[in-house]
Amino acid sequence: MTTTLLRPTEHQDRRSFLLQRAQPAMTGLIDGSLSTLAPIFAVAFATHQPRYAFFAGLATAIGAGVSMAFSEGLSDTGDLTGRGNPYLRGAITGAGTFLGGVLHTLPFLIPQYHAALVVALATITLELVSLAWARWRFFGTGFLRSFVSIAIGGAIIAGVSAMLGAVT
Repeated sequence: MTTTLLRPTEHQDRRSFLLQRAQPAMTGLIDGSLSTLAPIFAVAFATHQPRYAFFAGLATAIGAGVSMAFSEGLSDTGDLTGRGNPYLRGAITGAGTFLGGVLHTLPFLIPQYHAALVVALATITLELVSLAWARWRFFGTGFLRSFVSIAIGGAIIAGVSAMLGAVT
């Protein structure tokens, strides 16, 4: 990442954007992408019915989005931290969480079990690459480091949920 000297107001504008928009969006996208994996894949592996995995994923994405919106919106007023309007941060975080969860839920609309799994896994890979790129672009975190750290979390969650789904 190239470092450029910014005028104080440009620096403040960038900092405000990162604190008030980009960080809540990243929190939501990462949480949605990771937290919804467990119920989706547990249901998919337990039932081999993509339709049920879709409904589990949709319900989880909606619930997680609402939960994260309230969590972020109620975490602080933004006055002391400079993080901006709590309602806007909550809306951004909630929308990001829903989006992060629903993207890899949509492949389970495919009625063939194996095809749905393959498309869902490809979607998750695309999500992880996109999240790593966003962390690199907005926060200067190394792309590979971001990808590996997010992928490890996803692999742990997917592995545990697959084991739970296989128990049935």
